[in-house]
Amino acid sequence: MNEHSVDETNNAQEQEEHKVEDPELRRLLVPNPEDLPLTPPSSVEANFVSYFAPDFMKPGHDQYIYRHANGLCVIGLAPTHVAFKDEGGITAVDFNVGKSDRSGIKVTGKRKKNAQHLESNSALCKVCSKDATYIVRCCVKGSLLEVNDRLIKQPELLNSAADREGYIAIIMPKPADWLKVKDSLLGLEEYKKLREV
Repeated sequence: MNEHSVDETNNAQEQEEHKVEDPELRRLLVPNPEDLPLTPPSSVEANFVSYFAPDFMKPGHDQYIYRHANGLCVIGLAPTHVAFKDEGGITAVDFNVGKSDRSGIKVTGKRKKNAQHLESNSALCKVCSKDATYIVRCCVKGSLLEVNDRLIKQPELLNSAADREGYIAIIMPKPADWLKVKDSLLGLEEYKKLREV
């Protein structure tokens, strides 16, 4: 028997072994095409759990909180926020609220040095439309790690992609603080039902 026929025999045996695989394992590894969604989930849907704070402190001030498995919360304006109903949409974003300019924070290191500790009702920024100004709140008590300072130069991101590039801030709540606020928030389906979207 030459080397070539030994290789062919080995390949035939390997292929035979793969055919006799566990059907349960095959079912787990190879999904049924009918069970797959028509469009793949977005990165937000795949990596975050969506929560909503409808009418946060004022009627129509709907905000979202996307919570990652690592505990980080991304805060932004829900699609039903009253600011989007104004003609021309949002025209400016100002992170200079109260005593501090939120866009000036620079958080560093593993211990998140310089992070601002905020209450759930603390102001993150002001969003302005042609006719009105709206205060965007934290919704969650925690440490402010980052604000989306791209919104200062590109406020139109809120109008076109508020749930992605147009997020407002990233906050890290303590687990106990998250559990306190979680019950007051709505899940995606409850929010859709409430706002009929």
